[in-house]
Amino acid sequence: MTEHISKQYDQDLEAIRSRTLQMGGLVESQIRSAITGYLKGDPEVIEQVIAADAKVNELEIAIDDDLREVIVRRQPAASDLRLIMAVSKTVTDLERIGDEAAKIARMAREIGTPARGTRARLAAVNHVSEIAIGMLRKSLDAFARLDAVAAARIIGEDAAIDEEFHAILRQLITFMMEDPRTISTSINIVWVAKAIERIGDHAKNIAEQVIYIVKGRDVRHTPLAEVEREALG
Repeated sequence: MTEHISKQYDQDLEAIRSRTLQMGGLVESQIRSAITGYLKGDPEVIEQVIAADAKVNELEIAIDDDLREVIVRRQPAASDLRLIMAVSKTVTDLERIGDEAAKIARMAREIGTPARGTRARLAAVNHVSEIAIGMLRKSLDAFARLDAVAAARIIGEDAAIDEEFHAILRQLITFMMEDPRTISTSINIVWVAKAIERIGDHAKNIAEQVIYIVKGRDVRHTPLAEVEREALG
């Protein structure tokens, strides 16, 4: 009987992890579509992204309910409680990434098809979005495999997104100073680049939760060299 209960408990935890990865896949697809909609001004794609946000929110609530039920019914031991807490935080980060994707789509709806002169500037946005999406995919993969070493590498990538964002900012300030007619479009691009930077931050948070699950150490606000030592230790 005890073995049956234990097996069911493991299955419950695995189902929650699978559902979290399903949510991650949906959010990753949402970002890709949001960036495509923004770069091409495709109204159909833009509306799909905005509509998908409701599905992401539903998944967040459903997974939170599952987590609460496991805590109440199973009274998990320390290592399982770490997993449950980390999943809860990961789901929050995924929901916020979904919010950022919806925000990008709403901005795309505002500006419509990008003007020819802005396409070079949008290429920089596309580049930084690829880094952020790559970080998210790798953080979800590290979560699926509970790979602390891979998670530490992802945390190190966050600096690259910050550098790209500041480069875009400097470039756009130059454009606005040279031609005030570009101010409105440039500000819009800054907001999209900022949303992408935040997506990178949330992907980093997920990687930090992987290290917490595996190592039992909270590495938020910890220097990168120390995080890498912890992951390898």
